[in-house]
Amino acid sequence: MIQLTGIQRSYRVGDETVHALRGVDLSIQAGEYVSIMGPSGSGKSSLLNILGLLDRPNAGRYTLDNRDVTGLSDDELARVRREKIGFVFQFFHLVPRLTAAENIALPMVLAGVEPAERQRRLATLLAQYGLENRAGHRPDQLSGGQCQRVAIARAMSMQPPVILADEPTGNLDRHTGQEVIALLEGLHAAGGTLIMVTHDLELGGRAQRRLRMVDGQLVSDERS
Repeated sequence: MIQLTGIQRSYRVGDETVHALRGVDLSIQAGEYVSIMGPSGSGKSSLLNILGLLDRPNAGRYTLDNRDVTGLSDDELARVRREKIGFVFQFFHLVPRLTAAENIALPMVLAGVEPAERQRRLATLLAQYGLENRAGHRPDQLSGGQCQRVAIARAMSMQPPVILADEPTGNLDRHTGQEVIALLEGLHAAGGTLIMVTHDLELGGRAQRRLRMVDGQLVSDERS
């Protein structure tokens, strides 16, 4: 499903060039549960941004669902992201002025999903994530766990086959974090491809496949 070949990514910081990714080769099959671990600055978030089409490599090739997406236009990348990828972030990235229901529905609105279908999906997601009684609340009226549930529901609103999670429990207490991980692992159990960046060795160890990065390179690839 996902094939990276020779992916390189570098940034200019002042007069210095930072090599975030150094010739990364990676293949991920549909339905896998993968964790990406490594020290701060190892390139794991840069890799996730490439996988999520939020950033472009300086060199290399990215194939997603048998399609070369490396050179797509910004509009084409946005379309592929919308159809193929759901994102869950550490700090939720909800729109502050929108209610929980409006945040969940936003990707469907942007994609032009018909109102009746949008309402059907929204009702299902609110029920699935226990948010019916919080549908009209804004993010500042929700707990951290509720915000993350809204974020997961939003990620699933377009029914993407791939879920990318960047430190999804990093802003939550341990109990709430375990609840969030259970929800994400439920998406994997239902057939989704789950790729998670984490610095938590215990959390990363739950994945069926564990990648470790150091200095922009994949240095280990372990499977259960």
